Amino acid sequence: MNLDEYIKVKYKNKNDWFVELVSEPTQQMRVQDIHSKKEYLNGTHAILNSPAYKYNGKTYNPRKIVVSYAKTLLNFQKSFLLSKPVVYTGKEEVVKAINEINRKGKMDRINVKILHNLLSYGEAYEYLYIQDGKIKSRIIDTEEGYPIYDHNNELLAFVQSYVNDGISYYVVYEKDVVRSYSNEGTELYLVGEYSNLSGLPIIYKTDNELSHTKGKSELDDWIFILDEIENVLSKFTDTVYKNMNPIPVVSGQELKGNGIATNIVGQGVQLDDGSEFKFASIQLDVEAFNALYDKLIQTLFAISSTPAVAMNKAEIANVSEVSIRILFSLANVKAKINENYLRDGFEERLNKYRILLGYLGKNFTDNEFETLDIQFSYDVPSNDTEVINNLKTLYEMKSMSLESVLEKSPYINDSVQELERIHKSTVENNSNVVENGNGTAGNNE
Repeated sequence: MNLDEYIKVKYKNKNDWFVELVSEPTQQMRVQDIHSKKEYLNGTHAILNSPAYKYNGKTYNPRKIVVSYAKTLLNFQKSFLLSKPVVYTGKEEVVKAINEINRKGKMDRINVKILHNLLSYGEAYEYLYIQDGKIKSRIIDTEEGYPIYDHNNELLAFVQSYVNDGISYYVVYEKDVVRSYSNEGTELYLVGEYSNLSGLPIIYKTDNELSHTKGKSELDDWIFILDEIENVLSKFTDTVYKNMNPIPVVSGQELKGNGIATNIVGQGVQLDDGSEFKFASIQLDVEAFNALYDKLIQTLFAISSTPAVAMNKAEIANVSEVSIRILFSLANVKAKINENYLRDGFEERLNKYRILLGYLGKNFTDNEFETLDIQFSYDVPSNDTEVINNLKTLYEMKSMSLESVLEKSPYINDSVQELERIHKSTVENNSNVVENGNGTAGNNE
């Protein structure tokens, strides 16, 4: 089924079919879910809706402690996977062209934005285009995107819808053309029509057990635990303040006076022999609170695959390479899953690069692009001395090339550039040796 058939069957060939698509209840529910997650990340948490209550005949507003752990967990996952730039390997001419696009288009920053949308909302959308002779990337807001799939889950088209100053805008991406619409004024009209050189936007999505076309947000697994952590902290804080107002209790006979004054600061109370004066208050079970809070935190870290040591919740004495890898084993597993999500989109991005490079006069064959590979470097803390010693041993054993040593070195980011510098330095040193040798020979004569 193509797009024309899809519009004919579902929307009866209406010219404004995309307006009806955007207004469908299922689409609006999906957009509302994304918007609620944006509000959550912005600080709108369930604890803020806690109602007032009465205590000792007075109305009190409960403590509402907001803990932005979700942002911290998302930042850790993004940093762990993408703090080091994505590296492309393969045929030298192709890699050079890809690196030039990435550098000019600032793709490393865009990759972080894509991963943020992917983890936060389950989906991310990217559109590639040519502007001023450069290949650029635009991230389409997940809340504004509406992918269109056929019954075989094949992407047919993509609609972007947003409102600005009370005016609705629609951008319809088809395989060969992009059309822009607006309802500024009274009626919907076509603003412009443009050639689509790169095809449909790239769809990044996470796995979802209930859908093959929609992703699932990481926040769905965290929010309930985070809400309970905020609830426990807020209620315990309220309990602490309540117990700062204890009730004075006298047992026995008072010698003189007319009872206990309401304000006894600076006053004394005289009691008969055997009498007792004390303040009665509820004893807080701090150990139970600590146990519950620690359990919730541990559960949150386990579900999010976040090592406790990375969040300053654990101390380690042995910092060997093996112990570090064990501590970050769950983080590595999660990073590998996130890597696969990105890799699917990056591979599609490379295919679009080849097409757009052709429009810029740089033609590469399919075989040349098939040599490309994408490499991610996880930000695992390492014992650099131990790593370098291992690399040195492998190189001396002739079990590893110099290029591989440079790629694995914790101090070198660009192994290709470093190889060129080493080669240049070696050539200059050899040249100096030859010149000095000739000069010495001439002096001897």
